[in-house]
Amino acid sequence: MTNNDFNPDNLSFLLPVYYSRLFPYSQFHKWLSYGNPSNFQKREISFTLLGDVYIRYQSFDDEAEFAGQLCKKIPVKIDIGAVYSTKPKQRRLNTQITPVEKEIVFDIDMNDYDEVRNCCSGAEVCPKCWKFMVIACRILDGALEEDFGFKHKLWVFSGRRGIHCWVCDKEARKVNEEVRMALVEYLNVIKGGVNVNKRVSLPGDKIHTSIMRALKIINEYFDVIVEEQDIFGSEERFNNFLQIIDEDLRHSIKNAMKRGETSAEKWSIFETTFDDMLRKDAVPKHLKNLKEEIKLQYAYPRLDANVSIGMNHLLKSPFCVHPKTGKISIPFSINELNEFDPNNVCTIQGIIEDIDQYEIKSKEIKMETEEEDAKPQKVKDYEKTSLLSAIRVFEQFLDELDKDNRSSDQGNGVD
Repeated sequence: MTNNDFNPDNLSFLLPVYYSRLFPYSQFHKWLSYGNPSNFQKREISFTLLGDVYIRYQSFDDEAEFAGQLCKKIPVKIDIGAVYSTKPKQRRLNTQITPVEKEIVFDIDMNDYDEVRNCCSGAEVCPKCWKFMVIACRILDGALEEDFGFKHKLWVFSGRRGIHCWVCDKEARKVNEEVRMALVEYLNVIKGGVNVNKRVSLPGDKIHTSIMRALKIINEYFDVIVEEQDIFGSEERFNNFLQIIDEDLRHSIKNAMKRGETSAEKWSIFETTFDDMLRKDAVPKHLKNLKEEIKLQYAYPRLDANVSIGMNHLLKSPFCVHPKTGKISIPFSINELNEFDPNNVCTIQGIIEDIDQYEIKSKEIKMETEEEDAKPQKVKDYEKTSLLSAIRVFEQFLDELDKDNRSSDQGNGVD
């Protein structure tokens, strides 16, 4: 089955099977508990039901209650909020309910790259524009770990056109909104809206270490992006590029670049022309990093600040089913990022068909071996499907998180 075969009208009978047989409840509960059942009990989890019915401020006492309500209400979307001072479902009994803990989250949407990508637009994604997501993951992952010391980052494909990052270190979960705002400001290099011509400004002298690290990653992909996105392939796109350049330099650069036929040739001419101007000391000091500014404007991650800052902001849960594509919102390994293909992500219909195929094959094997009396091996339903690899990524993340928490507890003398 291809992803294009998915029919959203089938969700009403596919979702009950998914929630009753395939959703990884124990791993999900372990994640949001962080070793303490109270963390799960005080966590807000919202449901969006068929017909766009939205239910907020839900909370569940344990895994069994959560699983029971999923199977009963059959939501088309699950959103995760903060851990509150009291159980969200009891908020009417306590007017002082406040968010006290939440992962630092990042939401990067392919839509925000529409001004620089030309292969697709809107909700469409292809391997060419997915490179922007690859760059975003690698830059954010490096900054969060090397600049802030955060190790436990859960990377999740949104199910359609973007990625989510859940920073789950204990220190990250505890920080207030002021700290979150400062962190986002540090990471946010692209400023201003789409109507602003030049959206990245670097100091004219030394570039910060974190920006240099980001540029090193961008440089691995930039020449390919120039060619695949054909960034100078129309007069409009060429003029948009020229508007980034200061008027004092624009005329000379424009005349030189006109000699190029393809986008790749034009970019090569720009680099040569600008480097010559630098050698001749014809570039004002505040513009000496123009080439780096352009690369950042085209390829640096575009962050939704509100998602990351607000403690009461909710984000779609891993292992949701996207109602338009049928794709599962799956965790993925940053180490396998270059091989990740959003168009080959498993769908709800596909994994249910996987179960059927597995069971047919198992019966055939049993008949061939004539082991009628053999005790059948217990296999979880998701282990029969292509969802298994994503659950294994999730489990490895949880194991590393658990190992770190135990080490921290021992270091603090917790028995």
